Parts: sequence; C-alpha cells; structure tokens
Amino acid sequence: MVLWLYFMRKMSPGSQVLNIGKSKAKVTEAEEHHDVDFEDVAGLDEAKEEAPCIIFIDEIDAIGRSRGRNSMVGGNDERENTLNQLLSEMDGFDSDKGVIIMAATNRPDVLDQALLRPGRFDRQIMIDKPDRREREMIFGVHVQDILIADDVNLEMLAGQTPGFAGAEIANVCNEAALLAARKDKKAIGMDDFEQSIDRVIGGLEKKNKIISPEEREIIANHESGHAIVGWFLEHTDPVVKVSIVPRGMAALGYSQSMPEERYLYSRQALLDRMAMMLGGRVAEEIVFGEVTTGAQNDLQRITKMAYAMVTDYGMSERVGNVSFNLSSNGEDGGGDEQPMFEKPYSDDTARAIDEEVKAIVDEVRDRARELLEEKRDLLDAMAETLLEEEVIGPETLVDLLGERPHGGEYVALRNGQSNGRATGEHGESGEPQQGVDAEGEPAAPPEQHEGDGAPGSAPAEGTALRSRGEKSDDDE
Repeated sequence: MVLWLYFMRKMSPGSQVLNIGKSKAKVTEAEEHHDVDFEDVAGLDEAKEEAPCIIFIDEIDAIGRSRGRNSMVGGNDERENTLNQLLSEMDGFDSDKGVIIMAATNRPDVLDQALLRPGRFDRQIMIDKPDRREREMIFGVHVQDILIADDVNLEMLAGQTPGFAGAEIANVCNEAALLAARKDKKAIGMDDFEQSIDRVIGGLEKKNKIISPEEREIIANHESGHAIVGWFLEHTDPVVKVSIVPRGMAALGYSQSMPEERYLYSRQALLDRMAMMLGGRVAEEIVFGEVTTGAQNDLQRITKMAYAMVTDYGMSERVGNVSFNLSSNGEDGGGDEQPMFEKPYSDDTARAIDEEVKAIVDEVRDRARELLEEKRDLLDAMAETLLEEEVIGPETLVDLLGERPHGGEYVALRNGQSNGRATGEHGESGEPQQGVDAEGEPAAPPEQHEGDGAPGSAPAEGTALRSRGEKSDDDE
C-alpha cells in the first residue's frame, strides 16, 4: 500500500517522475575527442547550471501536440503533463541565462499554441525539401565516397528526383552502389542510378510474378493510355518511362513522368492531369469494351482532386468562389482550428457539390476518350511495343509518339540530350505563374501512379495498374 501511494504521488501533475532530463552535463574542450552516451545528455535543470549551452529537442510533436484533442474527460494524459512541465520550465529562462532551446518537428501544424507564443519557441524556421539545384549539390555530397563513371550526370539525376529529401537521395546512391557491386562493375554508371531511382520509387522488380497473357495485354494498354494522354495534353508533365514489369507489393506496371518544380496550378492544368489519370481506364474501355479493378487508385486521386477544386479552390461557377477548406480541419489541420463536426453548408449545397464533382470527372473522361480514339493507332502500336520490350524509355517514346506537341522540358535519360522545346508553364527554376494553390494532391511531390500499398515515400509522377490483395515476396 505504501509503495502504491508513492507511485501515485509521483505520477501526479508536476511531479519529478516526468522531469525533462536527469543526467549531468560535462564541460569539454572543442578540440578534444569524447565519447558521449545517453548518460552525458543534460536536462533543463542541468542546462541552467552549465550555461551558456544549447538544448535541442528532436521530434517535439511527440510531447507538444495541441492539448484537448482526443483526450478522455477526467483522464490523466501523461503527454499533456509532460507538455505542461516543459512550458513551465521554459518560462524559467531569462534572456540573460545563456541557454538556447531549439526543437525540430515535421508536424508544426499539430503543435500546441502555447509552445509558439513569444518567450518560448517564438522563432520558426521552415526547412522545405530541396529544389533542383539543392538536390544536385546533395548528390555531389553523397557521391564523394563512391566511384562513379564518367557518364553520371548529377544535374540530370536531380531532375529525375523531384520531392526527394536528403535521406531519399542517400538511399538512391546506396542502391546504385549495390546494383553496381552485384554486376562486378568497377564504377557506378548512370544506368545504375536510374535503376536505383526506380527501386526507391516503386520497389523491387517482380519479374517472377506469374501474370497471364490476357492480363499483360490489359496492363500494356492501360499504361499506354496513361502515357499517350499525358504526352499530347498541354499541362501534363513529360513522360520519360513506361513499364509493365511488376514492382513492389502491388504495382503491375507504371508510367513515370518528370514533374516540373511548380507550386501553382490553373484549373486547366488540374483538368489535364485528371485526364491523364483516367487515360488507363479509358484505354481499357476502348480496346476491351470493359474495365478492370486496376484503376482504383486513379479514381481515388481524381475524386479527391475534383472535390478539392469545388470545395477548397473555388473552381466551380455553380458553387461559387468559396473555400470550405475541409482538409485543414481536425487532427491534421493547421494551427488553432478545431475539428469540424458538422458540414458548413446546407444539404442543397452538398448536392450541388456532388453534381459538380461528377460533371468534372465526366468532362475529363470524355477528353481522354476523344484523344485516345483519335490516337488509336498509336495506342495499339505502343501496347504492342510494351508487350515485346516490357520497358520503354524516352528515345522509344519519341520514336513512337513523335515530338510533344505542346513543348515542355523533355530530357533523354540515357544520353542527356533534350527532345522537344524547353517551353512550358514554368521555367527550369520552378518559378510559378498565375494559377491556384494546389495544396494537397495536385501539388504533391512527384508521384507514381501505382497499385494499392505500393511503397515509395517520394514517388515520381506517373500512373500504374494495380493488383489487389497481394503480398510482397522480396527475395533480393
């Protein structure tokens, strides 16, 4: 009973059982080498004694989430108690104490507002993902310790990896080194880097997956439909590779594009991208007269994008220039916004939104069908080439489809030569022109249209056919 009372008192708010930091700091010379372990890490109390010093708290969202969300009434939330103590400890630091507290998180939108007020973490520095030039410099850092061939073009690799952070770029270099080692090569070539990018984006190749000839033909036409629609529309990204080789856990094939560094999208640009996503399903309808389950992810994405156009970006004349911004509310919402328990519009408006979304999806489907029926000979030729070669690169795409009619930056991945006119909605620097903020799905970093559950934290823009309910049997 005495032991039970002791622990209950220690678990009460403000007790020392939740104290931030327990160990003592050690003052050392900068030029000396020291082995620092967990016991050497100082807490807030020790920092005051050893000032001047810096305290760094990584992943502060683990204890600094906004209070009052998803908490039980009358319950004892340990995380909330820890946050309360952290806030009271930070109030004890004066500007002349010589103690600087720094923290890092990738979820600043869920932090408690008390952490961000003046006197606490009142200065926020946003570190975004690297742009093209920065990715090239990061590649330069990671290839310093490996032997690369003369044909490796770091600028081209930076262009093929939009949305990649430093960790993904390091993973690409490691995978390329492993691929070159398996081939007993003396240096890592450009082809090794290209294969490693595909592996990081879509997962391991599954050439031993048993696929019937009928399904291979469906996959080939599906991916050809995506590629052709994306090739001939104005505001889509240039297609650089089409494959029907299964990858990862569920992707049976994919078409990969090279997205530009853009931040704003016009309404027409979003419609073009949606038409490209529906190109695979429409190709199935034209060639086989029926559809399959492979386009589920494409349908999910265009549905989400269509609802965002109507309810978030004010791109519907019928609904009007309003933004209900439903995606910013709740646990994943921004700042001090509270969860929205009721929709902020009437049932008539909800019906109008649904009808507008359906009209948008029907519009882009009709555009994709009209284009593919016009290019039916190219669709058949490309599907036949895919069945023979399984993977089509940029040179073969130009031979099959000709130059892109609307220009846009197009880079041949093998030899670095440019095909097509280097004109488009945005320049190489990624400076945006007039449009709408495509926060969410449209402005997401490069995506690969893959199957359900296909891995890849920073996939490249494209689209793929899916298989359902399959497990990975990676053996490499």
